[in-house]
Amino acid sequence: MATTVCLLGASGSVGESTLKVLRTFPEEFRLHSFSVHSNLQKALEIQKEFSPSFLCVSSENADRSVLGNKIGKTEILYGESALTELVKDSSIEIVITAIVGSVGLRPTIAAIKSGKRLGIANKETLVTSGPLINSLIRKHNTKVVPVDSEHNALFQLLESIKPEAVDKIILTASGGSFRDTPIDQLPLITKEQALHHPTWSMGPKITIDSNGMINKGLEVIEAHFLFGFPYEKIGVVIHPQSIAHGIVELKDGASFVYASYPDMIFPIAHSLFHPEPVPQVLRSHPPKEWGKLEFKEPDSKRYPGLALAFKAGKAGGTAPSIFNAANEAAVELFLKEEIRFVDIPQYISAALDEIPITYPDTLEGYEDADRIARETVGNLKSRKVVSAC
Repeated sequence: MATTVCLLGASGSVGESTLKVLRTFPEEFRLHSFSVHSNLQKALEIQKEFSPSFLCVSSENADRSVLGNKIGKTEILYGESALTELVKDSSIEIVITAIVGSVGLRPTIAAIKSGKRLGIANKETLVTSGPLINSLIRKHNTKVVPVDSEHNALFQLLESIKPEAVDKIILTASGGSFRDTPIDQLPLITKEQALHHPTWSMGPKITIDSNGMINKGLEVIEAHFLFGFPYEKIGVVIHPQSIAHGIVELKDGASFVYASYPDMIFPIAHSLFHPEPVPQVLRSHPPKEWGKLEFKEPDSKRYPGLALAFKAGKAGGTAPSIFNAANEAAVELFLKEEIRFVDIPQYISAALDEIPITYPDTLEGYEDADRIARETVGNLKSRKVVSAC
């Protein structure tokens, strides 16, 4: 019998890649339910193809007359709270969280508490409230498999290596569209330029994050909570070819490298099939096709957001939540063309400086930090504290 899958965030890039895997293996997996935020046309297309039991539109402002309450055998749900209720369905075996942003936090927690296998692509969940999430994972004995290409690569490597042999883990990064742009030209970057990425096809927010390597900073914090390594043992290297996705350095001086063609099909298929081996999903690309592989340290002047992520991660408590929320708010301002690309990390830094760090033991404590950080960015903008720099 096919394994039932709930896909949160079906209209995004990770969601679309997940649907490709489901199409490839219809006997192994069945789409039980899925969500979109507001893309109703995409929702209709997915519903028509897969005929799931449930479809959730998370936007509170969605026009409910378009989909109604039921299409064929598919029941239509609305609102963010419906996401949380959806993942509790006992018929679901695997939940893939591909929602971008902190909105994915509560449904992810609900999936953890219900004991379902979790394929996590929503990095903000661990970034914003990692200690709480990890305690829930332990309490409910939930199996979590990361879907991000770098974390999935490290997950696969670490599964086959004795922990005592590992010295350090390294996340790779393409460096984004501006890795070779003269630093004095970075303030002139336009919205259109920042929405292009040299390797991955992603949504606007993640593309902006990746081009400033703030996304990699979020991934560093996520890796800390996923794998338990201290920040001093987590590294980042720029690797423009995006062939190597994760590196594990051993104490004896050797390294293991996970390499594959840059396609999200690989980590998604692994997260769905785990712990079973994955059948071939794409044509293999032997080393002779890789070409020259380059690795270099990221420049802190070019990517100040990465250093801020390490700072927030080491501070702990609500600092990562402040980092994430301030970034989301600043990116929103940039997409509205109200601030410059180079202002984004400045807003994050100012928010981290202004907001006291706390160490809550409840979800509400982390959500308060998230809210305060967003409000702080708005206040900084109105006071022109950053833009005047």
